[in-house]
Amino acid sequence: MENFFIQHLGIEAPVFNYVILPILIFMARISDVSIATVRIMFVMSGKKYLAPILGFFESFIWLVAIGQIIQNISNPLSYIAYAGGFATGTYVGMYIEEKLALGTVVVRIITKAPAFELINFFRNKNYRFSSLDAEGNEGKVNVLFTVVKREQLPHLIPSIKVYNPKAFYTIESVKRVSDDELAHEEGAGLASRFLNLKRR
Repeated sequence: MENFFIQHLGIEAPVFNYVILPILIFMARISDVSIATVRIMFVMSGKKYLAPILGFFESFIWLVAIGQIIQNISNPLSYIAYAGGFATGTYVGMYIEEKLALGTVVVRIITKAPAFELINFFRNKNYRFSSLDAEGNEGKVNVLFTVVKREQLPHLIPSIKVYNPKAFYTIESVKRVSDDELAHEEGAGLASRFLNLKRR
């Protein structure tokens, strides 16, 4: 790599060692750590075909980056670029994962107040849910369960606060759903969001 920049592009050795090389290492680390973050989310979501592909590119880019550091082990800027790329890549990976809104979640809602309006909201929005009566520390409570795609949470959570503002709710990731229709919709939505992300 060094010979290519120096001999073919006419870049001087000090410029390559202290400017070009750290930038390349920094960008490589952003790439492989971002891929790693998304790959982990794919693994947790049970996407067993996409995760290995991302793992291949992640390890390949990492090997290229670490190889350049070993070849230039006396260059302190390489270490700074490596660490900086790792930190930045973590943020970028989380941003990408947030935009893709990967996976399916279970939303559990517990409320002392009647949940009739919230149940009607679920029905109007075609959310699949279950409702049951339960006993809490302070008496009778209503418990609702619904399974939704993560991309629906920004619309669902505010609605819970509107209809039952004092409700207690939890959100848990789901690795796999038995509903083929929901799984198919999630896969189609993932492809669409990935294409939109690339256009930005």
